[in-house]
Amino acid sequence: MPLVRVSMRKGRTDHQKKVILEQIYLAMRATFDVPEDDRFMILSEHDEVDFVFGRSYLDIERTDELVIIQLTVNNTRTPEQKRALYAEITRRLETEADLRPQDVFIGLIETARENWSMGNGIAQYA
Repeated sequence: MPLVRVSMRKGRTDHQKKVILEQIYLAMRATFDVPEDDRFMILSEHDEVDFVFGRSYLDIERTDELVIIQLTVNNTRTPEQKRALYAEITRRLETEADLRPQDVFIGLIETARENWSMGNGIAQYA
């Protein structure tokens, strides 16, 4: 049950935003065994003053096209699955959304299964 938050500078079209979200979802399905329709995604756009990042942190040259992806997930995936997810998201966004790999920043937050309620006040995974 990933919860995906995507942050970027303002200026992309609705179509571009839809493609970005779709490709992240497809990458999760391919690498994290995410079930069909397990899609909970929030996209936020920011003015320049509200979107600050290290343009060359770790010798990676980033541009204003940077997309920051934060995924909150169950702590059930292996390091290999995580590496596969990062690579697949980046590959898909480069191919389908014309994003440079240097402009794809991914952060993964893991939580215990009992920390979710997807409705009705019930911890469905507990």
